[in-house]
Amino acid sequence: MKVSIIGGGGRVGSCAAFALQLGGVVSEIQLIDVNRDLVEGETLDLLHGTALMADQRIYSGDYRRAADSDVILITAGLRRKPDESRLELINRNVTLFLSILQDLRQAGHSKDAIVFVVSNPVDILTQLATETLDLPWNQVIGLGTMLDTTRFCSLIAEALQLAPTQVKAWILGEHGDSMLPVWSSATVDGLPLTEIEGCNAGFQNEIFQRARGSGAEVIRRKGGAGWAVALAIREVIHAVALDQKRLLPVSSLIQGTYGIRDICLSVPSVVGRSGLLQQVELKLWSKETTALQNSSRALKATLVKARQQKAANN
Repeated sequence: MKVSIIGGGGRVGSCAAFALQLGGVVSEIQLIDVNRDLVEGETLDLLHGTALMADQRIYSGDYRRAADSDVILITAGLRRKPDESRLELINRNVTLFLSILQDLRQAGHSKDAIVFVVSNPVDILTQLATETLDLPWNQVIGLGTMLDTTRFCSLIAEALQLAPTQVKAWILGEHGDSMLPVWSSATVDGLPLTEIEGCNAGFQNEIFQRARGSGAEVIRRKGGAGWAVALAIREVIHAVALDQKRLLPVSSLIQGTYGIRDICLSVPSVVGRSGLLQQVELKLWSKETTALQNSSRALKATLVKARQQKAANN
């Protein structure tokens, strides 16, 4: 499988390339970036380690060489400021993102390609990609709340002194301020997490607030996320490459699930070789369903602004 990373010279793109290199599943990784020196340096650094890892082709290239990619990963974008919401990035990143989509269309791409959006605000940009690219809607996926979910599970495990890989809990909705925790189906090794000693209402609120604020905290402390987001990216790409049909909280166009339509956000979704195979409507507590629907309304209001920006660029 060939993956082309647009924004491969940046922190997220280069970390994602490293995670895919360590994973050893993807056979070909191309890095694309407007900063040629930077992306060639990152490529060279990765290339120097290939003899110790899997037999992979790793190189820097361009949109033309991305035309035969199985997965086109878009990580390019301006960084969020510590006091800035992801949605406030909209005016700064929409113009850049639309130019990337235009370059992809002009260079051509496989009709079977999966376009995987990581750039923020990810739900809005996933929506724009779904509307702009000549691909079926289920072949355009956003990272959505994958990173929020892994942060959530990791923080729960740390606080309750549990094995991180045994904690399973979702964050759904917007990758942003209106995201919601799903405690109704949260488990540890298959047992209800809410029945574990210490996992009371106060703990639940505290740990969710920590998870929701984790992105801003990482930005404040080190300038931006890299390692955890790269692992989240790898999980999605491996689900595609290996046709795992994994249930993941990725963003895609919702068309009726939980009474939501015509907006991209994260719900439990089955991911395989042809992209998003199914959106699964798990039974939620009524307050969780309401929060998810409120999240969709918040995103729709922001989408209006994004479409205005798109119209201004045409």
